[in-house]
Amino acid sequence: MTRKHQTAAKLLRNAYQGDALPPLRDYFHSDDVATAYAIQDINTRYWEGEGRRIVGRKAGLTAKAVQAQFGVDQPDFGVLFDDMRISDAGQLDPSRCIQPRAEAEIAFVLGADLPSPETTQDGIGEAIASVHAAIEIVDSRIADWQITFADTVADNGSSAFFVLSHEGKSLGGLDLYAAGMVMEVNGRIASLGAGAATMDHPLNAVAWLARTLALRGEPLRAGDILLSGALGPIVPLNPGDSVCVRIGGVGKCSFHYA
Repeated sequence: MTRKHQTAAKLLRNAYQGDALPPLRDYFHSDDVATAYAIQDINTRYWEGEGRRIVGRKAGLTAKAVQAQFGVDQPDFGVLFDDMRISDAGQLDPSRCIQPRAEAEIAFVLGADLPSPETTQDGIGEAIASVHAAIEIVDSRIADWQITFADTVADNGSSAFFVLSHEGKSLGGLDLYAAGMVMEVNGRIASLGAGAATMDHPLNAVAWLARTLALRGEPLRAGDILLSGALGPIVPLNPGDSVCVRIGGVGKCSFHYA
């Protein structure tokens, strides 16, 4: 990597202190996905060196409507660290965020490794230990969310925090394709969706993550938490908000942004 790419990575790290950046056009082209992932990797290695522990991965841009918004035809991924997890019904301090938004997702915890670059939806059922309702709090370090696909990739998939339901369900018997989602903010419906919004099925997102990371030599492992992507519209957060997500057959989870 060049010094310019190292500089871009450092700028993104520093932006976590609360000062958002202009788009990173001077450091890489908006469609230079390889460089964007390389910058993400620089910061992942840096944070691991600082003691943060990887606990899983998130898939983003898994809905066709969102892909169309950014003019792309592929999802992206980011890293989940242990200190990004907010307990179910817990609190997230607004001072830890810049311009956060909440999205409802179906999450999975793996019970076995997924090392094959040819993993398909049909081949992952036995590897899933539990299924959870989840909320991802995304938060761009790019000012005003003026992001390209490469910006969000470099910025760890615009990830920030996540919530998992305390109770996980067995995959057997769940209809994740048709599972309806309701997100309530302060008791009012703020977002509606369904499992089919996520790459036509949430397990397709898991299979895509497994293939993509296996090809990179970073296969998914037993114990990993996987966020499969938004089921419906993303909702901006304001201090004092209480957010609750309910997903049919899967369960519910919540947090307070206060």
